[in-house]
Amino acid sequence: MKIALMDSGTGLLAAAAAVRRLRPDADLVLSSDPDGMPWGPRSADDIVERALATARAAVAHGPDALIVACNTASVNALPALRAELEPAVPVIGTVPAIKPAAAAGGPVAIWATPATTGSPYQRGLIDEFAADVDVAAVPCPGLADAVEAADSAAVEKAVAAAAALTPRDVRAIVLGCTHYELVAELIRTAVRPTGLPPLVLHGSAGAVAAQALRRIGADPAPELAPTGGLTVLHSGRPAELPPAALAYPEGRLLRTVAPAR
Repeated sequence: MKIALMDSGTGLLAAAAAVRRLRPDADLVLSSDPDGMPWGPRSADDIVERALATARAAVAHGPDALIVACNTASVNALPALRAELEPAVPVIGTVPAIKPAAAAGGPVAIWATPATTGSPYQRGLIDEFAADVDVAAVPCPGLADAVEAADSAAVEKAVAAAAALTPRDVRAIVLGCTHYELVAELIRTAVRPTGLPPLVLHGSAGAVAAQALRRIGADPAPELAPTGGLTVLHSGRPAELPPAALAYPEGRLLRTVAPAR
């Protein structure tokens, strides 16, 4: 079994780690685009072009499925990716977990990049799934870039700024950028000090990992030996996990002694 994941940068680590936990025997292909990141400020056409190139590099390694582990790419390029790759390779997109967060009751905050926060896409998800709960849209300028660089001081500053914009009474936060899942506990602590009711964080990594397995007819088997190999591609070039990725538990989990196949 081989699962590919794509993103502009290290935002794919959370979903890749989720796949590894569900199927330690699965080979993983991590395809990112350091030459073109960040994708967020680019035009929609440019994002589609970069996403297609990143996906093609991954698909050249023969995966059974491709996870688009990036909100920006999912918003802008998912139709183009599916049109080119399916049905040969199932393509699984990433959608902010607004629906389950709202189903549990509000108030809910959605942390996302500034571009996503003001997008018709996010507004449409709120209107569709969270019309009956209080929702605070919280822009997080600089947070994804700080996470990408594993710059702890910059991460703490960006998290603190977003926490200051988050209503104190929120019951849950939707992590609307895959990078944010790598610093989830820091976000939880910044928003909800000790002594207050627990704050629920809704990411997408677990859901997309499970969906990828369903699409290829595979069952979770976390008890299996960790024999899965790892292939890393940077803008199509063979590479290794960058040092910044190893700053996070998810990145360290992906290190493997098995040869990539």
